[in-house]
Amino acid sequence: MVTLIIGKKGTGKTKKLIALANETAAASTGNVVVIEKGSKLTYDITHKARLIDSDQYAITGYDMLFGFLSGICAGNYDVTDILVDSTFKICSEAIEGLEEFILKVNKLAEGAETKITFLISAAEADLPEGIKAVCQEI
Repeated sequence: MVTLIIGKKGTGKTKKLIALANETAAASTGNVVVIEKGSKLTYDITHKARLIDSDQYAITGYDMLFGFLSGICAGNYDVTDILVDSTFKICSEAIEGLEEFILKVNKLAEGAETKITFLISAAEADLPEGIKAVCQEI
């Protein structure tokens, strides 16, 4: 299952992600992975979650992020949740290509039985119609 936490810049999306990651890591019987751009969440995310800096792996764009997510799911069968902060900073295509990416990731999430959450800096009105069903606005 894919969830998008959306809102304009400065609306508290990252704070919500931090709370969600820490709650999920405490309750999960498997592994929780948090992907961020840079290393700003190091002290905010519990040590029970695996924190990954996308810059360390030179992830740029939706195709590379999809491959990275696929690798995480394939390499570890007990990943229950993946949370991605600053999606548009990692994927400079932003709105362009977002719908196709989310639909591909949704198939991956269903097959791997993993919940994947993305933070999107945009208003719901700016998003493609095909993905609005998975949006959660801040």
